[in-house]
Amino acid sequence: MPSSSAATFLGIDIGTSGIRCCCIDSQSNVVAEASKAHSTSGTRLPAETALQWRDDCFELVRSLASQIDASTIQAIAVDGTSSTVLFVDQNGHPATDILMYNDASCVEQAELISAVAPGDSGAHGASSTLAKALALSPSSSKAHMLCHQADWLSSCLTGKFGVTDFNNALKAGYDCHALRWPEWISKTGFPTDRLPAVRAPGTVSGNIDKPIADRLGLDANCKIIAGTTDSIAAFIATGADRLGDAVTSLGSTLVVKLLSDTPVYSAKHGIYSHRYHASDDRPLWLVGGASNSGCRILSQLFTQTQLDAMTTQLQPEKPTGLQYYPLPSDSIGERFPIADATQEAEITPRPDDDVEYFQGLLESISRIEQQSYALLQQLGAGKVKRLFTAGGGSRNAAWNTIRHDILNIPVSRASHTEASYGAALLARRHTQP
Repeated sequence: MPSSSAATFLGIDIGTSGIRCCCIDSQSNVVAEASKAHSTSGTRLPAETALQWRDDCFELVRSLASQIDASTIQAIAVDGTSSTVLFVDQNGHPATDILMYNDASCVEQAELISAVAPGDSGAHGASSTLAKALALSPSSSKAHMLCHQADWLSSCLTGKFGVTDFNNALKAGYDCHALRWPEWISKTGFPTDRLPAVRAPGTVSGNIDKPIADRLGLDANCKIIAGTTDSIAAFIATGADRLGDAVTSLGSTLVVKLLSDTPVYSAKHGIYSHRYHASDDRPLWLVGGASNSGCRILSQLFTQTQLDAMTTQLQPEKPTGLQYYPLPSDSIGERFPIADATQEAEITPRPDDDVEYFQGLLESISRIEQQSYALLQQLGAGKVKRLFTAGGGSRNAAWNTIRHDILNIPVSRASHTEASYGAALLARRHTQP
């Protein structure tokens, strides 16, 4: 535990399953952690859910006082699931339902965007932020400002709404090359005055609101740092920093990111590129995509007790030959490497042996990962040289062996895999020269 005068930095990750907090010192050592599971799930959530997120976040920050002196926290950064959005009113209160990252219902809105957006825009697709914004905006006369999930919690800390980061803004149509909102967005009919100001991740977004600081035991000079998406925070956490470094996040969904000097965009494949700043401040690009496949389907088919027991019985050296396309039962559609809003899960036939079925599902998710990286290379992003793994699935050693055999790439579990740790590193970045 650091001394009372030692500076610390807090990362907050709001994901699909819960909220996690990670506090690090100036040497990037973890000094405090806390987490809480969400009580609701689905692709469309009521506005009140955002208030619960806020309250849970505040509760977790207060709980850190049992581990560290919270007044030592100099900066806070928040990451959240990409393309989870709502609108707030002029007072910063939730004004619409929340459309989650995996909602792909905005097909008509996606067609409007497709008619006017350039092919390299991240706003294409029925699950994009802009498509959701077009669907949500008319639903409430109080819808004043578009707010991403990470923006929401950050703004609850500053008390000022209307600021985002360029990673979260990508799928709303933000131009990460020119660093501005493009004029074509107005041609979709979306009122552009409802778009937030955009900051670079890791830069100061604002100061903490003093009443909030007092309520949470934080110093009034604590800075709130522009955050990022959960998958990019997980990438930062691994320490991947070279061209050709790749990170697969095996969480509720399967997310792949490859560090490239060439941005790649392909709406028909669900591929987009996030602007990324390397240590020498040279703009690089995180090229990748997010599949709806992942660990969520596993938790829907088996209990955690079953998963733990079956994991010890896996036989990576004996492939099952089973061919599935695992998708969760509470959503329809796929984003990447196939962009198809009508894609349905393919998880049959089911063998009598549950362990065989479980291994077949893991092999099938691994093949989706292999297809993803092969497609990125085919489209010009370059070859994967090192592959790190983050997310809960990274703890499964047998699955990592299966993935190594299918991808033919050495698979390493990163020393740090939590997005909250990456967000904490982002919070610390503003103090570095």
